[in-house]
Amino acid sequence: MMVDTFLPSMRALVARRLSDDGLSQGRIAGLLGLTQASVSSYLSTSQKKHIDALSQLGVSGEEAQTYAGLLAEDLRNNPTYAVSTLYSIWTRLLGGGDACALHRSEHPFLATCELCMKTFGRNKGGAGGPVEQVETAVRMLEGSSLFVHIMPEVSVNVAFAPEGARSAAEVVAVPGRIVKVRGKARSFMRPEYGASTHLAAILLEVGRRERSLRAAVNLRYDRKIARALAGTGAHVLTIGRAYPKGSADKVLGALRQRLASPGVGSFDAIVDLGGEGVEPSLYLFADDAPRVAERALGLAREYVAS
Repeated sequence: MMVDTFLPSMRALVARRLSDDGLSQGRIAGLLGLTQASVSSYLSTSQKKHIDALSQLGVSGEEAQTYAGLLAEDLRNNPTYAVSTLYSIWTRLLGGGDACALHRSEHPFLATCELCMKTFGRNKGGAGGPVEQVETAVRMLEGSSLFVHIMPEVSVNVAFAPEGARSAAEVVAVPGRIVKVRGKARSFMRPEYGASTHLAAILLEVGRRERSLRAAVNLRYDRKIARALAGTGAHVLTIGRAYPKGSADKVLGALRQRLASPGVGSFDAIVDLGGEGVEPSLYLFADDAPRVAERALGLAREYVAS
């Protein structure tokens, strides 16, 4: 099902998204690891055909386009991220039982099989404290109809740094991130260690200054968010507009520069005003993952009420 249905359909939708973004067929072929002739064939085929194929796996048209957009973004930034995201989407379908109907229609003897759901589902064994924390936070966000109002256009993540964490590999986050699907937040798969690079780095840097802050979530930022944030009583540190040169992560570089400057007080939120190549963002922090989810949901309520 992966090779015959899921992968070619997602390739076709991603190729279309990259083409719509102005990339040449040659460039798309290079990113997808295909021949230019294959890309041309995908682009000449109706998107409906591929969306219909994915619907057999329980993927709605909206979900398919959301996944295609996320994969296209990852391919442009780092193809390794795209592989991870693709795997996360597929295992989410397996773990949620979405692919079972098609599989059972082809192999009726699997009528009572639940192996994929037990292996990849949210209730699979081996949950640890930090992983469980982040999973609880994600479920809180997924269960809210208001949270989508403060989500960035691309994606959200929740990260938790256990006591003593020193690197991104020791921080728990959500592989594939959290995206908007059917009017709500939705994660692809279960949280795990090392699933975030950027948010984990921001959290670890903040934790060196504010030791009680061990969880973070990234959100959108605009004037309305700023008004709502003021209503929550958050203590805000502001960065952005200009970023230090030579930093691989512009936001992290700006944060380090700001923290090194005199007069920085205690804070539990960071506003990145954005700048060249960087969209404005808000980062909320708390002592644990469920608490940072509570802060995000509180902000969402203020945002909708304002």
